[in-house]
Amino acid sequence: MSEILKPRARKVKILATLGPASSKPAVIRTLMVAGADAFRINMSHGTHAQKAKLVEAIRQLEKDLHRPTTILFDLQGPKLRVGDFAGGSSEVETGARFVLDRDRTPGDARRVELPHPELFEAISKGDRLLIDDGKVRLKAVEVHDDRIVAEVMVGGTLSNHKGVNVPDVVVPIPALTDKDRKDLAFALEQKADWVALSFVQRPDDVAEARELIGNRALLMAKIEKPAAIERLNEIIALSDGVMVARGDLGVELPPEDVPPMQNKIIAASRQFGKPVVVATQMLESMINSPTPTRAEVSDVATAIYDGADAVMLSAESATGDYPVEAVQMMDRIAQSAEQDPVYPGRVHFTETVLEATTADALAASARQIANTVSAQGMVCYTSSGSTARRIARERPPVPILAMTALLQTARRLGLIWGVRPVHTRDVSSFEEMVAKGKRMALRHKLAAGGERLVLMAGVPFGTPGSTNVIHVVRLAGDELERHQPKQP
Repeated sequence: MSEILKPRARKVKILATLGPASSKPAVIRTLMVAGADAFRINMSHGTHAQKAKLVEAIRQLEKDLHRPTTILFDLQGPKLRVGDFAGGSSEVETGARFVLDRDRTPGDARRVELPHPELFEAISKGDRLLIDDGKVRLKAVEVHDDRIVAEVMVGGTLSNHKGVNVPDVVVPIPALTDKDRKDLAFALEQKADWVALSFVQRPDDVAEARELIGNRALLMAKIEKPAAIERLNEIIALSDGVMVARGDLGVELPPEDVPPMQNKIIAASRQFGKPVVVATQMLESMINSPTPTRAEVSDVATAIYDGADAVMLSAESATGDYPVEAVQMMDRIAQSAEQDPVYPGRVHFTETVLEATTADALAASARQIANTVSAQGMVCYTSSGSTARRIARERPPVPILAMTALLQTARRLGLIWGVRPVHTRDVSSFEEMVAKGKRMALRHKLAAGGERLVLMAGVPFGTPGSTNVIHVVRLAGDELERHQPKQP
């Protein structure tokens, strides 16, 4: 059955992770109808065959619901883990000495294998080692070629293959493992719209992934290491977007430092005009509960007030008991925040300095014009998506209808604030541009008869990066009547 989804009553986007709780086509459809604008496929779990079925289901829904839909493949990245314990686990006591070595013998309360030789070169006396998301905390007191002697600052239970974080060190390993390279090749075969790169520490990590991806997908850098914060602007400049991955970031930073870091990353991304996604534990309690905590609701709203392009659901939609309810809740929170009278001021609290380009000058002018003439929407024609992104950077007061002849571009715009991507045939003249802009605005309920639109395009048409026209039009009342769907 074919239908057209109603336009979203919000500008921030919802990125929902798919998993065991949401892998069936019927559930994915329900998530999309409930408010999911884009889908994340987590390559840390499952097989390529399972992921291919998810892509197939999304692309079929895209056709059925007439909505270009974004697919983001999230690469696992290198995971540092301890080895095995005799009996599967062991208790380590606060104040005791504990050794991490290269001996494969199963560990106990005094030692365990650390199967990452590069760490023995990187760790120095005084550096911290956080195990199992920081539940057990160690501090190196001696470092040798084959063992690290540590003091247990916070004890607890250690079990097989728990993760290790080293917040004080730039780990000398690449962001792409052999598994990641295979997963990346698969994602590109599946025509991924975005690829998220985990464990980014330095600009070189992004450059390596960019070389492999080329122009076949957009690249999102996940900011989850303190080392990445130190070179944030360089990383953003090389990326197409960033994700505030608060999971590992919250392990490696003191909890009280995460909110200002989140704000800093959002502000920097806004300045570059790159989309920013806020992720991890946004509605965590909805994994097992049909309603979130009030604190979680405030957390999501804060990201929206700060101007994030998208907010993400992880386990809530992938493995939780209430995936659809989580998307619906995220949608309601976003609508409530954006309807708040203080929202326009809050979202512009971060000042975006214009670059000395025609595109930025026109984007800023278009936003001012939309305000001045009380336009109901903005319509832009774009080949690469750049025009839509530069307009979105200005956070205009109205939705942006981004029309493109390239389905790939329409899909990639699904994570951009305020943008409603439309895949349509290209135009060849100014008159055709105006007529189609009006027609699409009516069809997608962007405006009604008597209301104004601000149109942007580049002349000559079809030339990427040539945006040079702003045009204000008013929809006549008879146009609304002509474009109403006929009753059977």
